[in-house]
Amino acid sequence: MPVEVDRLVERVRSGDRRAVARAISMVEDGSADLAALSAGLFPFTGGAHTIGVTGPPGVGKSSLANAMVGALRGADKTVAVLAIDPTSPISGGALLGDRVRMQEHATDPGVFIRSMATRGHLGGMALAAPEAIRILDASGKDLVVVETVGVGQAEVEVAAATDTTLVVVAPGWGDAVQAAKAGILEVADVFVVNKSDLGDVRDTVRELNQMLRMGEHGAWVPPVMVTSAVAGDGIDDLLAAVERHREHAEATGSLDERRRRRTIEEVQAMVAARFSREVGELLENRSGDGIAADLAARRIDPYRAAELVLNRAGVRADVNSETGA
Repeated sequence: MPVEVDRLVERVRSGDRRAVARAISMVEDGSADLAALSAGLFPFTGGAHTIGVTGPPGVGKSSLANAMVGALRGADKTVAVLAIDPTSPISGGALLGDRVRMQEHATDPGVFIRSMATRGHLGGMALAAPEAIRILDASGKDLVVVETVGVGQAEVEVAAATDTTLVVVAPGWGDAVQAAKAGILEVADVFVVNKSDLGDVRDTVRELNQMLRMGEHGAWVPPVMVTSAVAGDGIDDLLAAVERHREHAEATGSLDERRRRRTIEEVQAMVAARFSREVGELLENRSGDGIAADLAARRIDPYRAAELVLNRAGVRADVNSETGA
């Protein structure tokens, strides 16, 4: 491990805020030292419980995250917030950052808040978010709260990156069928009906409970909690529900399985991304004697081209079986 990265790892583990910020910037920028950083921090992860806050736009996810941070600090818990925000079309940076919306916690040494840009990623989670979550975990925080962009049907990605997923809705949340199509109902560990101060929540709670009764679920049935982030109502009850889910997941082994599965999926995504780049470079060979040239001249068909690419990469596979043909 390079000496500079080794020092950075030590500073991150000690909770140094500047070091944590620098490490996350390295992740966002795709630093050449990222592999060394990850290798140094990974053995010290797994201590923090991660909470995903997701749901349609306008339901008060940021206000709810802010209220949760206040309640957790009142319980003497250290917290990190990772806000996945839209990307500026000009600078490429994050817009509407939660650092602006959480000014009351900005000077609290027990709270670290960071916004990350989606960089055009439709899933709501920045591509670099899993590594950023691990950095916050390794920094010694008790909990990591991940708030995602409200992008509707692609919002389910948050479930793969956190231990407990909160799906937030508001009174009169709209067409339940559309919400079901978006997939957010399937990923919830806890439902939150927020903005209870602005309307009657009974119909929304009843509708959610009806959908839960009709759906399939395991031993854990997602509870429906009612909150008002602005008034501070129901926040303690919500955090108690999160704690019950954590205890259930630990007792049943589902927490370890969830973490194992998402790590494997992340590695698969990394391998697929790198392999895709290499394949693209191979196919873009315009020397006139490459695979792309043979395809253009119809000397080979796409299936044969795929076999040649896999063979050159040292992968022996039946292309027909991989494509389902």
